[in-house]
This record gives sequence, C-alpha cells and structure tokens, in this order.
Amino acid sequence: MTDKPVVPEKGRYKLDYRGSECLNCGHPLDLSDKYCPNCSQANSIKKITIKDYLDEFFGTLISYDSRLFRTLSTLLIRPGKITKSYIKGKRVSYTNPFRFLLSLAIIFFLIINFSGNFSKYDKYGTQDFSEIGKLAYEWSMEQNADDTAELSEQLDSLKNVVNYNGYIKHERERDSLILFDPIAYFKKIDQGPFGDRNNQKQAFFSTILEHDTIYSYEDIVDKYQIPETFENKLIFNGVNGFSKFRKSPGSFLSTLISKLPFVVFFFLPVFTVFIWLIYIRKKYSYTDHLIFSFHNTALLFILLIISYLIDSIFKFESNWIFFMIFSTYLFAAMRNFYGQSIFKTIVKYLFLNAIFFILALLSTVLLFTGNLITF
Repeated sequence: MTDKPVVPEKGRYKLDYRGSECLNCGHPLDLSDKYCPNCSQANSIKKITIKDYLDEFFGTLISYDSRLFRTLSTLLIRPGKITKSYIKGKRVSYTNPFRFLLSLAIIFFLIINFSGNFSKYDKYGTQDFSEIGKLAYEWSMEQNADDTAELSEQLDSLKNVVNYNGYIKHERERDSLILFDPIAYFKKIDQGPFGDRNNQKQAFFSTILEHDTIYSYEDIVDKYQIPETFENKLIFNGVNGFSKFRKSPGSFLSTLISKLPFVVFFFLPVFTVFIWLIYIRKKYSYTDHLIFSFHNTALLFILLIISYLIDSIFKFESNWIFFMIFSTYLFAAMRNFYGQSIFKTIVKYLFLNAIFFILALLSTVLLFTGNLITF
C-alpha cells in the first residue's frame, strides 16, 4: 500500500465526518477506517475549507521533514543500514531513494551552475585565433615579460615542427574551392568512402558556417541543395555545435552541467549491473543493489554540496578531505550491507571503483558529444 498522509484526529478528519464509502474509488468503508484500504485516501466527507488546506499542507510538510531528518541521520551515521531497512520493508520511515538522489543532484548542479559564472569563459571565444600566436593573448596579459618571451619562442618552435604556415595555406586553398561552387563540391565529396567523406563534410560545413549566415540544418539544405540524410544532419549538427562551442565556451559548459543530473540516472543502472554480478551469490535482487547505489550516491552529493559551500565561503580546498570521507564511507557501507570479509570487500571495492571511473569517463565523452550535437 502507498504511503498515507498524516491524519489528525480533528477538523475534517473527526469521527463525525467519516463516511461509509470512499469518495475517490467507491470502496465500502467502516466508520473506524481513517483511510480507504483500496486507494489510501483519507476517509472524510466534510467539504474542504482554507483552514483544512493549510492544516494538510503543514501536516504533510512536518511528516516529510521527519522522514528527511531520519534519512539523513541514518545515511550519514550508519553506512549501509538505511538500504537494509528500506529493502526489508521499512519504507514509510525514509524518503524515496530515487527522489532523494534526484533532488540532491539537481540542487548540487544548480548551485554549480548559478554560482560558477561560466559566462566569463565566453570572452575566450571572442578572440580571433586564426593565428596560433594569439592563443597566448589572455595568458600573457597576466604574466611578466620573461614568461611571455619564453612562451613566444615555444610557439615559434611549435609552428616550425607542425608546418603551421603550410597548414594555413592548405586550409585557405580548400576554403576557396568550397566557396567557388559549394553545390558541386558537396556532390563530389558525397561519393567517397565513409571515412574520407565524413572528414570532408566536416570541413565543408565548417567553411560554410564561417562564411555564410546559416542558422539551421534546413537553411543549408535549401540553400546548397544538400541531401536530407541522417548522416548529413548528424555531421552538420556536430560541426555547428562545435562552432558555437568555440564562440561561447561558457554557455556550452552551462548547458552541459544542466544535463548532468539526468546522466546520473542513466549511469547508475549500468553501474549497478556490475554490483549485481560480483554479488550474484547474495540473495539480493538487481533493484536492491540499485537502491544501495542510490543511497551511496546521495551521500556523495551531500558531501559535494558541503565541500563546495566550504570552498566558496572560506576559500579552502576541501575536496580531498571529503573524497577520503566518502571512500571510507563506501567501504564501510559495502561491509555492512553485504556482510563479507575485509579481504573480499577490498577486492570488490577496488574492482567497482575501477568500473565506476571507466563508466564515468565514457558517460562524460557521450555527454560532451551529445551536447555538442544538440548545442
């Protein structure tokens, strides 16, 4: 049965206002029933007043606050205990692990997004970086003359090593060919093998976007008679997103971070598969392992929020402290929840951490690529 709201023994919930039939589902009720056993709605036939609304609101709020406090205290003080209690059926006492984690993830990334001031990085996208020497512009403004001279020498050496001038000449010649007759050029490159075709289309779209006013894929299709294929649209979106990223890197980072909470909930179910596999002899279902992942990740976000606030207020790098705390906590949670020896727990702890970082890296690459295509 679902969680029931708090029903006080007064107001519209007094015995005088109880009915013999549920107003929500029609299930027959006794006067002693505070709730409908079928749908969990409170048994009351009294019309709702403003006072009733306020009583219900504050009653529900206080009930949630008590569950939240119990969840936080158990999660912080007794690693692994909350998951054991939850899967054994003690669910009304704690907040839903999925909603709890989602709320913490959204709060953390909102704090990062609103306090991070990523728009300041957009200025790096406004510089003309057609010459490699200009990459040092922002850096050199904050350095002394000796450092700037040293950097200039290193850049000159790099130009000679990579044949920078030859590269620029080749780029300009290619752009001239594309702009001379874009339609004919695209028809020509559209016939080659996939690898070469993909690279040449990227160069084509990049040149057109740089020299023409194009706002969408539909614009370039109509103007340059580009075949409407999935391949062409995917390549164009990637090039267009990268072009916007170069112009507004701060805005790109801001949109990237806003999507991270949802990536967490695609990442954790995959990671949980590996937890289930190494503990396959334990009598826990996949969902039990997933709840364990939710609770521990929730603790991670709590520590990240605290660490970020400390860093912002006191200008003190506390990340490593909270990283050590979480590492210790996770080991204790695995020991308490799965009940295995220290040696077995250490081996599985190291294995799962390696898998976690591999999946996190893969998720980051996929997120970056997806954000680039949709930016």
